[in-house]
Amino acid sequence: MFTGIIEEVGIVRSITKGSLSAILDISCSKVLEDTKVGDSIAVNGVCLTVTSLEETSFTADVMAETLRRSSLGELSKGSKVNLERAMQLNGRFGGHIVSGHIDGTGTIISTKKEGNATWVEVGTSPEILRFIIQKGSITIDGISLTVAKLTDKSFSVSIIPHTGSETTLLTKKIGSIVNLENDIVGKYVEKFTVTPTKKEVSYETLLENGFI
Repeated sequence: MFTGIIEEVGIVRSITKGSLSAILDISCSKVLEDTKVGDSIAVNGVCLTVTSLEETSFTADVMAETLRRSSLGELSKGSKVNLERAMQLNGRFGGHIVSGHIDGTGTIISTKKEGNATWVEVGTSPEILRFIIQKGSITIDGISLTVAKLTDKSFSVSIIPHTGSETTLLTKKIGSIVNLENDIVGKYVEKFTVTPTKKEVSYETLLENGFI
């Protein structure tokens, strides 16, 4: 489990691609503290298991399903990636609940400066947009962000200077693919309230299941 607060930007030393899988070798420092083989590290929002450790890097296997559902297959030597270790129970919960199991990808549609902030608009599928609400949480490449605008084809977030300087998001170009994870709470609410006769969440189903 993660919080979406990026600890460090790492650099891909190499990516070894097989016919159906890949091995990532990532250079970093902070996220290696207290990390051991078998621990989880979110790479651009994707939960990966550390398979080997060196003083300034770690490796992780990327399975075929992960390559299909994420943007990790587009990484190359020198790519920068957002990194976060699994959260500790004795730490501050600064973001929101992030599983590291992404729901799909989106595409950067536009960016625009407004004062000291930068607006980033992301287009994605109806399957992902249905779980996004205005002022709710969304994870983009592992970054916990608040949805500021929402349309039937896209959503927008406003990036403060600190987030921009501590993550890779503002280095993305128009057309770049990003990993998206919806707020897990919304997915569970739908799962618990959908019945064989009611395909959509409604006031009645929320009331029947004790949410109202």
